[in-house]
Amino acid sequence: MNSLAAVKVAEKQLASRAAVGTEPSIFAAIYQPEVNIVIWQRQLAKTLCAAVDELINSKQLKPLEIAVAPENTYDELTRILGNSEAVSILSKDIALQVDMFCCLFDLKRAGLRLTMLDKAMCPRFHVDKIPCRLVSTYQGVATEWLAHEHVDRAKLGAGNNGLTDEESGLFNKPEQVQKLTKGDVALLKGENWQDTEGAGLVHRSPAVTRNSQRVLLTLDFM
Repeated sequence: MNSLAAVKVAEKQLASRAAVGTEPSIFAAIYQPEVNIVIWQRQLAKTLCAAVDELINSKQLKPLEIAVAPENTYDELTRILGNSEAVSILSKDIALQVDMFCCLFDLKRAGLRLTMLDKAMCPRFHVDKIPCRLVSTYQGVATEWLAHEHVDRAKLGAGNNGLTDEESGLFNKPEQVQKLTKGDVALLKGENWQDTEGAGLVHRSPAVTRNSQRVLLTLDFM
């Protein structure tokens, strides 16, 4: 990389930011070079929250890791989880997200993972070696992330020298840790997005409190 190109990359990385909106149309901002997280802030409908609660309490909800297409997501989920009204409500919402994700990135299929967690899945801050991932939390605490300008990337991975994220110097102040909320649908740009090396979103799973559960949906490129 020549010096001019290196300067342009550095300027872009310094400008990396979040795009936040209350309508799903905000997703188009993922194509802006300076954006590394897009957040559609939404309130889950009471019927959807009640459906998720019912599925958890009845133990009808189960971990899933499947490939789906927009046209078959609902049928696949109801085939696996059952034909109850609660399953139908959740499956319709997930199918909507699959449809938006595939349409946005011109994908025929997506990798769908639905996970029930009673502890943090990825408790350390990290960046994913992928193009982009959709994450949404239906129950419990949601994903934590750091703005690009607050991260010392030399402290990621082995660079932490065995210290916790809070001790390593990865970030300076506790208030710099930002959090999604239940219901938010976010697109997290990874290191494999074109021209994003060194500026992928740094994030981690939150700590799950005792006797609680987190229900997380993720969608990935196939």
